[in-house]
Amino acid sequence: MTAFSYRKAISSVAVSVFNISGVEISTFFLIGIPGMEHFHIWVSVPICLIHLIAILGNCTILFFIKTETSLHEPMYYFLSTLAFSDLGLPISSLPTMLRIFLFNATGISPDACFAQELFIHGFSAMESSVLFIMSIDHFISIYNPLRYTSILTSARVIKIGLVFAALCILFVLPFPFILKSLKFCKKSLLSHSYCLHQDVMKLACSDNRVSNIYGLFVALASLLYLLCISVSYMLILKIVLGITSHKDCLKVLNTCISYICAVLIFYVPIVILAALHCFAKNVSPVIRVIIADIFLLVPPLMNPIVYSVKSQQIRNWILAKLCGKRS
Repeated sequence: MTAFSYRKAISSVAVSVFNISGVEISTFFLIGIPGMEHFHIWVSVPICLIHLIAILGNCTILFFIKTETSLHEPMYYFLSTLAFSDLGLPISSLPTMLRIFLFNATGISPDACFAQELFIHGFSAMESSVLFIMSIDHFISIYNPLRYTSILTSARVIKIGLVFAALCILFVLPFPFILKSLKFCKKSLLSHSYCLHQDVMKLACSDNRVSNIYGLFVALASLLYLLCISVSYMLILKIVLGITSHKDCLKVLNTCISYICAVLIFYVPIVILAALHCFAKNVSPVIRVIIADIFLLVPPLMNPIVYSVKSQQIRNWILAKLCGKRS
C-alpha cells in the first residue's frame, strides 16, 4: 500500500467515526404490525389503553409513596424510582406509536429518532439499575434485618440513587452521538414502532464498529446486572429454605414474589429480543415487532399491578380510597 492510499484509508475511517454531520437521509421510517396495516386503527385502541393504565398506575404509586409518610423507607424509595422509570418508558414511545397506528405517519427525523432512543435506553437502564438495587435491599433485609435500618440510611439511599443515576446517564449518553457520527445512505426502514440503538445501527452505510463495540459493552453490563440479581435471589432462597418455621418461610417467600415477577417481566422480553436480533435473522417481522412492543408496554403496565397486589400497605391504601369514594 502506498503512502497516499494509506493516508486516504485513514482519513476515510476518521471521517466515518468523527463526522457528526454524516446523516445523508432525511427521514427514518418506523413500522406498525406488518400485514395488519388495515387494522392499525383498531390496534391503536388497546395500545392507548395500555399506555393510559401504565401512566395512571405508576402515577398512583408515586403519589401514594410521596403522601404517606409511613412509607418513607428505602424499599419504597426504590419502588418510587422504579415507578418513575416505568412512567418514562410509555411516555417516550407514545408519540411515535400513536402516529403510526392512528394516522399511518411512519416517518421520523434522525434527530428525533436518536433522542427517542436516548430516553428509551435511559429509562431501561434506570429500571435495570433499580431492580439490581432492590435485590440487594431485599437481601440485606432478610440476611440481617436487625441492622437493616442502620445499613440503609436515608443518606446512603440518596447517594446510591445518585451514583446509579449518573452511571445510567454515562451509559446511554454516547448513543446518539455515536449514531450521529454514522452515515445513513440507502436504507431507512426500521424494524419497530420506535427507535432502538441496535435497530438504527444496522442501517448505517459507514463503518459502525465503534457503535457495535459500545452496544455490546452496554449489553454485557445489563447481563451483569441480571447475573448479580440472580445470585442475590439464590442467596435469599438459601436463607429462606433455612428458616425452620413453615409460616415464616412462606411469609418471606411471599414478599419475594413481587420482586421476582418484576425482574422476569422486565428481562424476559429483553433477552428474547436480543436473541432475535443476534441469532434469528429470518424470524417473522411480526414476532419481532410484538416482542419489542411487549418489552416497552408490559413492564410499565404490570409492575404497579404486581406491587399493588403483593404490598399490603399499597393495597389497603387503594382499597381505602376506593371505599371512601363509594361511601
